[in-house]
Amino acid sequence: MAETGETTLPADDSDIKRMSFEDAIAALERIVSDLERGDVPLDRSIRIYERGEKLKNHCERLLSAAEDKVEKIKLGRSGKPTGTEPLDPG
Repeated sequence: MAETGETTLPADDSDIKRMSFEDAIAALERIVSDLERGDVPLDRSIRIYERGEKLKNHCERLLSAAEDKVEKIKLGRSGKPTGTEPLDPG
């Protein structure tokens, strides 16, 4: 099926947990492309859609983890930066 440009699917989705954000986004973009083409059989469309949902959730978890590491800038009374603090102090 790779000859037609379709996404090659693994036997299960356990590989998703090991993907970097960039790899997961690339896989998700391939799935969207396959589905937008409109020539994918229904059973395969369902399977790749389900995989796409798992990839999207994985990306959201990775983004959330990255946000937790970001520091927000503290502003003084004058509106000028005075330092940083954790995004989510706690």
